[in-house]
Amino acid sequence: MSSRRRRIAVAPPRPASVLDAAAVAATVEAIAAVQGPNGCIPWFPTGHADPWNHVEAAMALAAGGRIAEAERAYRWLASIQRTDGTWFAYYRDGVVEDPGVDANFCAYVATGLWHQTVVTGDTGLLAELWPVVDRALDAVVALQTPGGEILWARDPEGRPCPVALLTSTSSIHFSLRCGLRAADELGLERPRWESAADRAAHAIAHREDHFLPKRQWSMDWYYPVLGGAVTGMAARVRLAERWDEFVVPGLGARCVSDRPWVTAAETCELALALDAVGRVDDALCLLEWAQHCRAEDGSYWTGWVFDDQGYWPQEQPTWTAAAVVLAADALLGLSPASGFFRALHDEDAGLLEAACD
Repeated sequence: MSSRRRRIAVAPPRPASVLDAAAVAATVEAIAAVQGPNGCIPWFPTGHADPWNHVEAAMALAAGGRIAEAERAYRWLASIQRTDGTWFAYYRDGVVEDPGVDANFCAYVATGLWHQTVVTGDTGLLAELWPVVDRALDAVVALQTPGGEILWARDPEGRPCPVALLTSTSSIHFSLRCGLRAADELGLERPRWESAADRAAHAIAHREDHFLPKRQWSMDWYYPVLGGAVTGMAARVRLAERWDEFVVPGLGARCVSDRPWVTAAETCELALALDAVGRVDDALCLLEWAQHCRAEDGSYWTGWVFDDQGYWPQEQPTWTAAAVVLAADALLGLSPASGFFRALHDEDAGLLEAACD
């Protein structure tokens, strides 16, 4: 990130404050304002869209009470699903921009539609779009290796890329668990997904050397916890052991350990992981610190380069705003889905408690 590549906003971080419901509503409105008439939610008005970040933004809309807009987002995604259950990586103005296939992008629809069901208490949309989830997760499970890790992508010719990413498999694990809960809600069974989720969790927790090394990225640190594959004491130890490497007090979480750059999305995702393991005070601190990236309209700058005292890049992505909304929901209890990312951790704690009785 050389200074020649940056366009620095001349504005220091504003004083931090924990969000209230009105501030969150403004952020939800900022996301809704970017959504197109067809339901697509691009990164920003002139940007492209990808299935994962599109779903993340739809989840924020639902958490903020914009149910109709979230439904439109899922129906748009359904309308462009390929016959093999996948989506292309990036779309711009209705045209495919990147014809690769990212497994994690494809799996996330299960997370989004289960979240929508938890928010609304209504299975109507889930039942309507269940074939979309069914095809998507089957396509993703087909990329699982004998060791449990899931290959991260297919190239434009459909050939599997020969590496797995820890963050990707961790997120897919969460999507598989959401898919299983959705199936159960609809009275269906998907034992293949359950086996895939169990094997993925084992690989994440015990075979980290089988993934492409990306230890400098903070997502590889906290996503095994956020995705529910590492829980209990192991999760708390994992988050504690590299805390000083990634967390900059007063500013948030670095995206990359060796760069002077904190990002609002990673900061809020880390807050979700901390909340899931019971470190609520630390999670609230991170949510508060992320507010220095808040713009006047409720959207959020991607991140802050603290060596140069500037926002970089000069973008306010919908997915960054969505991460803030989901963290605020978890910590402030704004929607019926406020416990969404705690669910797997609470479930494991309950199983352990029952085993000890």
